[in-house]
Amino acid sequence: MSTPTQTESLQLLLRHAQQQRDQAQTALSRAGEMAEHAREQHTQLQQYRGEYQQRWSAQFAQGGTMEILMHYRSFMQRLDQAVSLQARQAELAEAQREQARAELLESERRVASVRKLLERRAAEQAMSQRQREQKQSDEQAQRMRWRAAQVDARNTQ
Repeated sequence: MSTPTQTESLQLLLRHAQQQRDQAQTALSRAGEMAEHAREQHTQLQQYRGEYQQRWSAQFAQGGTMEILMHYRSFMQRLDQAVSLQARQAELAEAQREQARAELLESERRVASVRKLLERRAAEQAMSQRQREQKQSDEQAQRMRWRAAQVDARNTQ
């Protein structure tokens, strides 16, 4: 049988699980924004790299000095490093988003489990109450039959 204290404890546990779920939802939202931002930056860097390469390819078709070519290559190497670094940042941000999604799912499972447990406790309490009421009803009916039998016994004497 579930006592009010057990029910209150379960309700407290439910509120705590819901707070954790809400925090997990917020964390997932933030992680999603960060992943989106990192991916956008990666895309922008790739586009800039392509535009820069195209512009300088056209420039070199018209001719250029060796010094300009060396500066171009140096800058392209740094740009390639930046693109690679940002790709890695985007991957990490996406992994964090997936981790946050898994944590949200787990917290939602906990909330559902506690709710289910509360439902079971409520059903147990309702059944216990029905059994008590049935017992009281049976006892009252038995007393009434006993009294009726006593009255009949007195009347037949």
